[in-house]
Amino acid sequence: MLIPLQNKLFLLVITSIFLNITMSTAEAKSATAKQVVVRFQANVLKVMKQGKKLGFEGRYKRLEKAINESHDLTKITRVVIGREWGNLSEEQQQQLITVFTKLSIAAYAYNFKDFSGEAFHFDSEEKTTRGGMIIHTHLTIPKDKSVTFDYMLKEKNGQWGIINIIANGVSDLALKRSEYTKILKEQGFDMLLLKLNEKIKTYEK
Repeated sequence: MLIPLQNKLFLLVITSIFLNITMSTAEAKSATAKQVVVRFQANVLKVMKQGKKLGFEGRYKRLEKAINESHDLTKITRVVIGREWGNLSEEQQQQLITVFTKLSIAAYAYNFKDFSGEAFHFDSEEKTTRGGMIIHTHLTIPKDKSVTFDYMLKEKNGQWGIINIIANGVSDLALKRSEYTKILKEQGFDMLLLKLNEKIKTYEK
């Protein structure tokens, strides 16, 4: 049976897309902790270079995939909420993961919006006593001091994910945990969601 040329072209396109998806998934699962961080930083720089042209929404869309692929946002949300996590319903937990994911992407889209010659550099890597990895890097900024970024990663289902970032010795996770658990305990779940959504709107402006 002869296949019309149009159908052949369609099959080639579909096959190509399928192979690319399969390869991307395989590459993501086989990536080392260092590769996860290096790829993420490369994506951040790409967005920064087109920051003004993309605008906030454009930067958000570009960073959404990069962050979801490199960060374990479910783990991060659980750690941020701490002991209070077990007191939340499954629906509340999912709501928090969704909102916290949006907040994380929005924060990157807001803070990494311009490029003036910055560059990320890998310094070293080390294993943690609990089987994780820490990737030590720094960001050089023309006419300014460099910023150190230490990425803590854990492996889940054969894939490394970022669970914390320490910038110049300050843990992003620790700051958020201190702030959010206080709101949750003193003002309740609904108020925490409201505060997180307010932050997202602030970044969007």
